[in-house]
Amino acid sequence: MDVADVSGVPLWVTEHLREEGIESLYPPQAAAVEAGVADGDSIVASIPTASGKTLIAQLAMLSAVDRGGKALYIVPLRALASEKREEFAAFEAYDVSVGVATGNYEDSGEWLAGKDVIVATSEKVDSLVRNGAPWVDDLDCVVSDEVHLVDDPNRGPTLEVTIAKLRRINPNLQVVALSATVGNAGEMAGWLDAELVDSSWRPIELKTGVQYGQALHFGDGSQRELRVGSNEKPTEAIVRDTLAEDGSTLVFVNSRRNAEGAAKRLANTSRDGLDDDERRQLADLAEEIRGVSDTETSEDLAACVHKGAAFHHAGCSSDHRSIIEDAFRDRLIKVVAATPTLAAGVNTPSRRVVVRDWRRYSGDAGGMKPLSVLEVHQMMGRAGRPGRDPYGEALLLAKSHDELDELLDRYVWADPEPVESKLAREPSMRTHLLATVASGFADSRAALLEFLDQTLYASQYRHGPDGGEDNLERVVDATLAYLETNDFIDRGETVEATNLGHTVSRLYLDPMSAAEIIDGFEDATTPTVLGLYHLVSRTPDMYELYLRSGDREEYTMLAYERESEFLGSMPSEFEEERFEDWLSAMKTARMLEDWASELDEDEIAERYGVGPGDIRGKVDTAEWLLGAAESLAGELGLESVGAIRNARKRVQHGVGEELIDLAGVRGVGRKRARRLYDAGVETRADLREADKAVVLGALRGRAKTAENVLEAAGHRDPDMDDVTPDATAVPDTGADGESTESTESGGSGGEAALDGQDQSNLGDF
Repeated sequence: MDVADVSGVPLWVTEHLREEGIESLYPPQAAAVEAGVADGDSIVASIPTASGKTLIAQLAMLSAVDRGGKALYIVPLRALASEKREEFAAFEAYDVSVGVATGNYEDSGEWLAGKDVIVATSEKVDSLVRNGAPWVDDLDCVVSDEVHLVDDPNRGPTLEVTIAKLRRINPNLQVVALSATVGNAGEMAGWLDAELVDSSWRPIELKTGVQYGQALHFGDGSQRELRVGSNEKPTEAIVRDTLAEDGSTLVFVNSRRNAEGAAKRLANTSRDGLDDDERRQLADLAEEIRGVSDTETSEDLAACVHKGAAFHHAGCSSDHRSIIEDAFRDRLIKVVAATPTLAAGVNTPSRRVVVRDWRRYSGDAGGMKPLSVLEVHQMMGRAGRPGRDPYGEALLLAKSHDELDELLDRYVWADPEPVESKLAREPSMRTHLLATVASGFADSRAALLEFLDQTLYASQYRHGPDGGEDNLERVVDATLAYLETNDFIDRGETVEATNLGHTVSRLYLDPMSAAEIIDGFEDATTPTVLGLYHLVSRTPDMYELYLRSGDREEYTMLAYERESEFLGSMPSEFEEERFEDWLSAMKTARMLEDWASELDEDEIAERYGVGPGDIRGKVDTAEWLLGAAESLAGELGLESVGAIRNARKRVQHGVGEELIDLAGVRGVGRKRARRLYDAGVETRADLREADKAVVLGALRGRAKTAENVLEAAGHRDPDMDDVTPDATAVPDTGADGESTESTESGGSGGEAALDGQDQSNLGDF
C-alpha cells in the first residue's frame, strides 16, 4: 500500500513519511489500515519487532488529532517515554504538540491539557486518573505499547485496570494494543472489542536456532558451521564471527554478576574488531562513563567500553544505561551483555542475539527455573535492524545433543504462552479497588464487580475452575474487608473511601504500605532518621536489599543495638521469615542513613554490594515514601511531621541536617553543599549574599558552575569575570575528587529528568 493511499490522516503525513524514506507500508501496517486504525477503530497488532508497530500507532494518533481529538501513548518504561518523546518531536513541525509525563504521582498533570499527544508510563496514567486530570475525559485514542506486559505480576495489573478505566470514561475510545509476542492475541482483541492484526512478516529475515558443537542449528532445519576454538567459549566465537561481518551482538544472561563477567571476557574479543577512529571515540566514551559516578561499577563499565563492550543491568545508573544504549545503536559498542530487562521494548537492535542463560533463579521455585517462551522470544526479537542488517540471527546455547533438542522444542519451535491477567494478586487488588472507590468509579460492591467485569481478569477467570463459587467476588469481598478493617473505606448502603483512603489513593501507595506506616506512627513522637528509614523500608512498596552471606549476624547485632529507634515491635528471631524481612529492611535503612550522612557513593556501593542505579533507586523510593508518610502524618494530625520532613530532605539530597537548606539550591547538591558550608557559606541566604571569590574557591575555580549556583540562589551579581578564587576556601583534594563534579548536583539524570520527581520502583526495571 502506497503511503498516499492511507485515508484519515492529515495531508502532511504522506510528505513527512516520504521525507523519512517511507514510500509504501509494510504488509502488517497495510493490514492495520485496512482494519480501520486510521479511522478510529480499535486494533490489536501482534506483529514482530521491527515490522512497523510504531508507525501503526502514529497513524492512529495523528488521525485522532486531525479529527480534533487527543491521543495517549502508554509505555512500560520511563526510558521508553524519553525515546518516544524524541521520536514524536518531529510532529511538532506540523503543529502537533507532544508532552511527556512519568513521575510525581501526586500531580494532576493539568499542564498536559494543551498537548495533542501525551506519552506516559502506565503508572503515571493510573495516577492521573486517580488525581482527576480533566483532560483524560477528552482522549480519543490510546496506544498501549508492549501490551503483553499485562502478564507481568508486578506491573501488569496497573496497565490492565488503567485501560479498563479509560474505556469506561470514554466509551468510544480507540484502543491500539501493540506487541510482538502475544500467544492469545485473539483473546486480547476480544477483551478490547478490537480487530486483530496478526502477522509473522518481518522486513528482514530472522533466523532462530541453537549453537551446539561447531555449528549453528536453525529451526528451519538448516545448519551453518561456526568454529569454536579450543580456548574459546561459544559466546566468544559468535561475537568474533559477527564482528567479521561488521555486526553487533547482544548477549542475554541471568544476573548482574554474569552480565559484568561476560562483558569483561567479551571485551577481549571486541577490541580486535575496532579501527583507530572507534578506539578514539570509545576512549572518550569511557571517560564520560567515569564521570557519571565514582564507583567500581562505573570504572568496570568504562574499562569494558574502552574495548568496545559493555554490560547493562538495573544496577547501572540511568545515565550509564542511556550512554550504552546510544553507543550500541550507533554500532560503536560492538557487544552488550545484559539482563533480560533490556528486551522490554528499549530500541537496541543487533545483528545477533545470544540467549546464553535460559534459566534464572526463582524464589518461588526454590532454584533455577526456565524462562518463559514469551521472554525468550522478546529477546530474540532484538535481532536484525532494517536498513542496517542483511539478516538477524537469535541463538540459544546447548551443551549436549539432548539439550539441543530440548531448546529447539522448548523455544525455537514453540509459540509464546497465553497472556494471563495477574489482577487477582492481593497487592494489586487492594491497591486498585481502593483507587476505584476513591476516584468515584464505583460506590457499591455491585458497581465494583460491574467495573471489574471490563478487565481481562474477568474475561479469563470470571468463575472458579469448577464453575461454582465466583472467583472475582471472593477476591473482591476479601479485599473490601481488609480495606474496611484499616479504615480506608466505609461500608454501609454504599462503599465510600474515608479521608484517609482518599489520601492513600492520591499518594499512589499500596494500602498495606500505608497501614504499616500508620501503625509505626503509634511510637513516632520523636522518631529518629534510622527509625523512619526502617519504617518505609519494610513496606511492600520498597524493594529491600538482600541479606548476603554473613549479613544476618551483623544486622542482628545492629538491630538489638538500635532497637529503641524502631517504629514498631521487632519480631522474635524464632519467627524466621518475619525476622529476616526485618533485617533486610534494617540493611536498606542503614544504607539510606549512610547516604544521608554524606558517605561517598563508591563506599556505599562497596559496603552494600550494590551499583549506582540501586542506590539511586532506593533513594528515590525512600524520598517518595517519606513524602507519603509526611502527608499521612499531617492527615492524622501527628507531631512527627517535622521529623519526617527532615528525614525526607536528608535522603533527597544525601546530606546532614545542617546542609538541607543549602543543598536545595539548584546545582548545588551534596558535595558542593559541604564545600560551601566548610568555606563559611552555610545557608541559601548566605549564598545569596556570598563573596564571589569564596564561592569560586569552594567550587574549585569552576566559574560557570559558580555562576549557575549564584544565579539559582538569587545573587545580585553572579558574573564571575575577573573573579579570583579565594585560596582559603579551596577544599583539599580527597576522596570526593574531581571526577564526581558532573553528577554531584543531586539529580539522577537520564529519564528521571523528565519531570524532576521519580520513584524508581514504579515504572522502571
